[in-house]
Amino acid sequence: MAGNHKLPELPYAYDALEPYIDEQTMRLHHDKHHLGYVNGLNNAEKALAEARKSGDFSQIQHLERLAAFHGSGHFNHVLFWNNMCPPDQYVDPSGALLEQINKDFGSFDNFKAQFAAAAKAVEASGWAFLCWQPAGNQLVTLAAENHHKQTQFTAIPILALDVWEHAYYLKYQNNRGQYVDNFWNIVNWKDVAENFESAKKYKFPLK
Repeated sequence: MAGNHKLPELPYAYDALEPYIDEQTMRLHHDKHHLGYVNGLNNAEKALAEARKSGDFSQIQHLERLAAFHGSGHFNHVLFWNNMCPPDQYVDPSGALLEQINKDFGSFDNFKAQFAAAAKAVEASGWAFLCWQPAGNQLVTLAAENHHKQTQFTAIPILALDVWEHAYYLKYQNNRGQYVDNFWNIVNWKDVAENFESAKKYKFPLK
């Protein structure tokens, strides 16, 4: 139903990711910023529903831009929260996911270097993603400005890293690089592997 999205609870306590991401940042990031995207998406969807009802589409460009921005912000954050785990629960990737990473990037270290470089190079605010690309039958890294710009259609994100300043500035100030490097200590590779298996079920209809 349009306009009925809700803020999900975190899958761990606010302080569970310390010392790499602090409790205060998590509270502000989840309770304020993520909620703002949920509300923005709901408002955009309700306005679009009203436009359909009235037949007045004079604001369609603006409303779809809002839906894209806030919708991507909401869904990216859902992925991001679940992609992380407390550091004492960290386990290295294995199985089919690791095999695919090694195949597509040459090694796990190569992948980490490429992903981190993409995250650090995002201009202003944005994200870094590890995605399954059905058309190429491969894993790729992608960066996005804001929540949605420069993304690639059909590529399915399975790992996300938020590099908006609100994700790290309280603890790391302007040192985005240290934040990105520390992210590897809290990646929930079990969740990423589950996302990978789900993404592989989609078949792109190349002719």
